[in-house]
Amino acid sequence: MLLIENIYTGDAAPTARLQLDFDARTKSRLRTRLADGEEVGLFLPRGTILRGGNRLQAQDGRIVEVVSAPEELLEARCADASALARVAYHLGNRHVAVQVGDGWLRIQTDHVLKTMLVGLGAEVSSLSAAFEPEAGAYAHGHHHAERGATEARIHQYK
Repeated sequence: MLLIENIYTGDAAPTARLQLDFDARTKSRLRTRLADGEEVGLFLPRGTILRGGNRLQAQDGRIVEVVSAPEELLEARCADASALARVAYHLGNRHVAVQVGDGWLRIQTDHVLKTMLVGLGAEVSSLSAAFEPEAGAYAHGHHHAERGATEARIHQYK
């Protein structure tokens, strides 16, 4: 099994592809397969979130490109920016991962959230697409003020 432990930031072109949905791209320990079927084990630093286009370096030196796999999503559109902001607020209040686009919000398929979105006046459609949600407001391992932290840090998902 090919072992991958490092994010690659150099200029070499990738020679292999690793297609993963968003849930798999949030796991730092994962047994999976490259696009060509070769088995790989990911052992990345805890808290690593992979994004489509990221590159990894395998133990044998190969550069592996991460590809965001299409998955079943809901897309919400609203009549105006205020209504869309209201929908975004309610999704954020539920700590839902949200991808923001020009006039739309996308979330992973969830029938309960779909009912909520429709109830808020959104036009909701289903689609299959790569899911690249926004980074959260706080870095992983963040501390709350009662534990002595004095400032928030923005997530840097790599």
